[in-house]
Amino acid sequence: MDVHSVGNVYFCQQTKKEIGMSQEAMQLDEFDSKILRQLELDGRMAFSAIAQELGISNTMVHQRVGKMMEQGVIERIKPEINEKKVGYDWAAFTGLTLEKDHDSERIIEALKLIPEVTECYFITGAYTLYIRIVARDHEHMRKILYDKIDNIPGVAKTESIIELGCAFKRNIVL
Repeated sequence: MDVHSVGNVYFCQQTKKEIGMSQEAMQLDEFDSKILRQLELDGRMAFSAIAQELGISNTMVHQRVGKMMEQGVIERIKPEINEKKVGYDWAAFTGLTLEKDHDSERIIEALKLIPEVTECYFITGAYTLYIRIVARDHEHMRKILYDKIDNIPGVAKTESIIELGCAFKRNIVL
């Protein structure tokens, strides 16, 4: 992946080989959208149950899901973990100011080594990167910020906003 910046604006260019498809958006038809809506409701739903619900063949569902995975429309099927149920009661959104923006790739690799950092985005504005951190409590959050993130060479400053709860989270509605 080629990442380059102009000021704080980052451009990511993936080669066709890196994403396994052309850069053009896949055209979804009515059945693709309906299949995706069923999987959105229950990612573990059997293809046969989706087929029965939509009045189409199991083979058609299997082929459509396979094609959407191949084309990158469905990136992966995985569980959505309730962080609070496994002891992570705190979360924060943290903006990172870097000493040099061109160090972002190295800093991102260091952030990937911190399991409590669950998301990382290139953004415009006052920060170079914006991350989401989960922690068991306020002391754990402090240790992640001060002992781990602040010690990554090239991180000049962090600014965090504590999450009070998620109002909603969803995929794009098709």
